[in-house]
Amino acid sequence: MNTLEIIAVCLGLANVGLLVRRSIWNYPFGMAMVTVYLFIFWEARLYAESLLQVFFFVVQGWGWYLWAKAGGLDHAVAVRWMGWPSRIGALACVAVATGAIGWLMASFTDAALPYADAAIAGASVVAQILLSIRRVENWVLWVAIDVGAIWLYIERDLHLTAGLYCAFLVLATLGLIQWVRAARIEPENA
Repeated sequence: MNTLEIIAVCLGLANVGLLVRRSIWNYPFGMAMVTVYLFIFWEARLYAESLLQVFFFVVQGWGWYLWAKAGGLDHAVAVRWMGWPSRIGALACVAVATGAIGWLMASFTDAALPYADAAIAGASVVAQILLSIRRVENWVLWVAIDVGAIWLYIERDLHLTAGLYCAFLVLATLGLIQWVRAARIEPENA
């Protein structure tokens, strides 16, 4: 077992567990996790996943700021739903990102499974942005991402990480349930 992968898994469980609870303190764990995974994915020749970790680090910093601004230092942040035009736009962004990243990886690298890698990366970019702006739909994307990621990581012999994504799948489902309840009970002004 890879020690770095064990560390990343522990950080990831803490990160997503705190996200489900809508706690701002998810961000330090998330930033540490993505830093470790950058190296793990690079070594596994999952370049889109590796570069995605840089994006995650930056967006998690942004999310930390937004959640603090929304009162997250004192209580669980408020969440809300997107409208249909925004949902369609988000899905279009996933499709464009998947095609572009997949083509780049297939054309210019020795990436393993470039389009599968790109689909997870493209959807993860959109899901992370939706998470940062506290939209319930982020969890629907994370569920789909987790299912695809489990398969991808098993294919690349990252079995511990595949196990983490099984846990993420359960946590994403719980997050969706919790955030749906919160969106119904705690309407947001912003």
